Parts: sequence; structure tokens; C-alpha cells
Amino acid sequence: MGLYDDVEIAEPDNLFDNYSTRTTAAQIQDMEIATTLTPHDLKLSAQGRLNPAQLEAWESVYQPKNAAFDASRGQMSEAEIVQWKYQRYLKDYLRCIKAVDENVGRMLESLESMDLDRETIVIYSSDQGFFLGEHGWFDKRFMYEECYRTPLIVRWPGVVPAGSVNDHLVSNLDYAQTFLDLAGVSADQPDVEDMQGESLVPLLLGRDVPWRDSLYYHYYEYLEDRNTAHMVRRHRGVCTERYKLIHYYNLDEWELYDLDNDPGEMTNRAGDPDFAEIQKELATELDRLAQHYAVPNDQGSVSRDPHGRIEALQKR
Repeated sequence: MGLYDDVEIAEPDNLFDNYSTRTTAAQIQDMEIATTLTPHDLKLSAQGRLNPAQLEAWESVYQPKNAAFDASRGQMSEAEIVQWKYQRYLKDYLRCIKAVDENVGRMLESLESMDLDRETIVIYSSDQGFFLGEHGWFDKRFMYEECYRTPLIVRWPGVVPAGSVNDHLVSNLDYAQTFLDLAGVSADQPDVEDMQGESLVPLLLGRDVPWRDSLYYHYYEYLEDRNTAHMVRRHRGVCTERYKLIHYYNLDEWELYDLDNDPGEMTNRAGDPDFAEIQKELATELDRLAQHYAVPNDQGSVSRDPHGRIEALQKR
């Protein structure tokens, strides 16, 4: 719990983003480190569900730091308070990641101890990425790169060279077909042929095969009649190696980014005459992908249930 206490975590350049070129959706979200994180989130208040020994251990680490913050808070500017919250949030997050790393290591060591490491394929991924202060945010949901990109690390001894990198556009829709392919299940079987992904095995084997050059994304969860999921508006979008087009369809507002020249997605190019042809091409591709994945043509209003179920979701 005290890991990184003596480290100053670097801040993203856009920690104090003002969303000046972005659409309404970026401006009305409820996921800012400055305003949304609660005292409980920041561990400024006692945590529940701890037994006496756990609570004592927690208080021994956090209470002195919290007392120091309380004593100095009155002399801190609003920006300095945000910076303090960022450090607290990032260090707690990285402490969790450290625990994940340790336990992945335990699993790999166990495979080696059982002499199974050379004949076991290990695939590490995630359900999404996460904002770590970029745009002043935490959490996920938007189609911006920080939460759109997800980890995908494959360890296949004797087949995939250690340290190699593949830059093809792959999706979490591809995982099921990949696992089935590795297990020797044919893609032509009735239960498999209707699935929407592609096996990644040819890419892992280094084969030059025809591959997609765009990805589709759709977020449904926002409900007009309740406070839901950090108030991130419904949107769908298309992403290529260089460009990304996002449509907040309930607002009828668009965002377009040139990822080569604007990797932080700070400048919305939608409506810019210099990008008119690119926007038109991407909008056409967005509609094509929606048809390909059989997305409801009402653009998501089908998802009126409180769980905001997602139909055709791809991650970069």
C-alpha cells in the first residue's frame, strides 16, 4: 500500500484539457479526476469490508498521508489539488497493476515447475483500456485511444519470437475464433461460421494474409432518463491505422482525428474542409461496417435495458 510513495508520477500533457475543439459529449461527461473522484475513491475516508487487522494495516499507511493532505489543502490551488488527486489515483492504480504482474508471474512459474511452459500458449488481454489522467479523466467508455486500445500479449514458445510486434488491426471479437482455431475447431462448423471475428493464428504464424483495414466501435450504455456510467453519451465510430471518426448520434455531433499528427486526440477535424473527403470516406466505411456486423439500424436505441448491453463492439 505504500509502494511508489517516494515517486512522482509524470503527468499527461492534457491533464488540464479544456475540450475546446471537442463535441458536447466530452464537455458534459462525469469522469474527471478534478470533480468526480470521491473521498472514498481517493481513500480519504475509511474503506468498508475490512476486518480489524486489515483496517489497522490500511490506517497505518493512509492515515498519515491523509492527515498531511488535510493540513496543507487550505494553502493549495485548485490545480495543485487536482495534481495531488492524480498522484493518489495513479499510485493506487499502479499498486493494483503490480499485484496483477506478480500473479501472472506466479502462473508462468507454475507452468514451468510442471514442465508445461513449452507447450502452453499464454494470452494476456483486457476488456478495455483505461484513462490514466489523459484529458483529466479516469475510467473508460469513450472511443479515444487510451481506453480504445487494449493490451494483447501472446507467449507461444517456439512459434512466436519473443519481443516481436504485429501492427495489424485486431479486435476482441477475434479471440473466440483464435482459441477455437488453436484447439483445432474448423471455422466452417455451423456454430463457428456465424461468429464475427477472425482467427489471429495466421498473424501469429507470420503469414501474409488478407486482413481488415478498419475497426468498428459502438457504445450504448447512456440512458436519457437516469444518471448512468459517468454520463458518456452513446456513440459509434470507425478507426483505421491513421484516422478515427466518431458519431455521437443522439447529439448528432461528429469528431474526426488524424492519429499520426494528433495522437492525443486534442483537435477535432470534423467539418474541416481539409478533411472533408476523409470524413466522407470514413462515414461510408462506418455504415458499411454497421451493416457487416448487423448493428441495429436505430443506432443503439434498442439498448434500453439498465445494463446497456453492447452488440457489435470492437476494440483497437
